[in-house]
Amino acid sequence: MVAKCGGAVALEPDALCRDVAALISAGVPVVLVHGGSADIDRLAERLGQPHRRLVAPDGLSTRHTDSEALQTLILGLCGITKPRLLSALQAAGVPAVGLTGIDAGLVRARRKSAHRVVRDGRVVIVRDNHSGRIERVDARVLRSLLAAGLVPVISPPALAEDGAAVNVDADRVAAAVAAALDGATLLLLTDTPGVLADPGDSGSTISELTLDPDALPDCAGGGMRMKLNAAGEALRAGVGRVVIGDGRPERPIRQALDNQGSTRVTLAPAGGHGGLR
Repeated sequence: MVAKCGGAVALEPDALCRDVAALISAGVPVVLVHGGSADIDRLAERLGQPHRRLVAPDGLSTRHTDSEALQTLILGLCGITKPRLLSALQAAGVPAVGLTGIDAGLVRARRKSAHRVVRDGRVVIVRDNHSGRIERVDARVLRSLLAAGLVPVISPPALAEDGAAVNVDADRVAAAVAAALDGATLLLLTDTPGVLADPGDSGSTISELTLDPDALPDCAGGGMRMKLNAAGEALRAGVGRVVIGDGRPERPIRQALDNQGSTRVTLAPAGGHGGLR
């Protein structure tokens, strides 16, 4: 079981960590992957750093991670978000180990040397963005920790081919980890009750969403687009079950897996077309 929580969910981790404890008591090994955008943004504001985004020609928005922003990202994830999660897991009786993709070369990525982005209506090239594309996960590290009865708690950054840190998307880290572990289930927790047909209507949850191999659905806006990209990558890599669920309830993992406030994501067969219901 690989569960990923975002920065907003990680701010109130107690219910999540109690759910992790219940899974482990039931004999289900768990790997927890986390982001921390809220903590990173607050820290950047305290440091007087501008909050900048890069918008690709296809509309995908990502954090602009120059050298200073990369340092702040690492400080936020490893100094604020991760210790909060580790403390909550310990309080729930779960022994956990905090990791980044750098530790033991856990997550390897290929540095992106240039980025095509849209600024003022024009496509320009940005070269100071320290981000990468995930290439592989060393499952041996995780299997050793799981065999010792420990819960790995993983976050960006990843290790680039030049030995330096690069930012990678945490949803995609979770997808790559689930694939490397032959994970039966990948759960992406967010602050909405699954994927919404209408982002403005919290009651419009799509219970099952079949992804078209060639295009994402119209509901894939904002951060949900990255989650659906990660879901598709996991499914194509052989992960058996992918669920996007609400991380805010008292039992977030169990409710999501019981189809309460969650969306089961599947892939359309070759030559088929996606759909929803």
